[in-house]
Amino acid sequence: MKKKDCIFCKITNKEIPKDFIYENDNFVAFLDDNPRVKGHTLIIPKKHYVNSFDLPSSLGVELLDIIKRVAEIQYKDKKIGGFNLLQNNFPVAGQVVMHFHLHFLPRREGDGFTFFK
Repeated sequence: MKKKDCIFCKITNKEIPKDFIYENDNFVAFLDDNPRVKGHTLIIPKKHYVNSFDLPSSLGVELLDIIKRVAEIQYKDKKIGGFNLLQNNFPVAGQVVMHFHLHFLPRREGDGFTFFK
């Protein structure tokens, strides 16, 4: 299911051009337009799921595989030292786009990014 007003549905439907760093039948991965760190990547399903509650459990193993593939790409091309995964559910937790998405945040020593203040 796609939602006509969802920006991520428009991206997966290729109505909004985006260079995918990874794509398969169910997911795409691309660089975030407003990166928190260099290489900040979004991983999103092609079908519209609002959050973790909506994402079918059957896609979990595939999502983990894509996380690993994105990590391999980032380690190879970007010389990173590690990474964080962030996924927000509902506006109170920081979800802005109501389409499930996972933030892959490549980390480098001294990059200045922190989750905690």
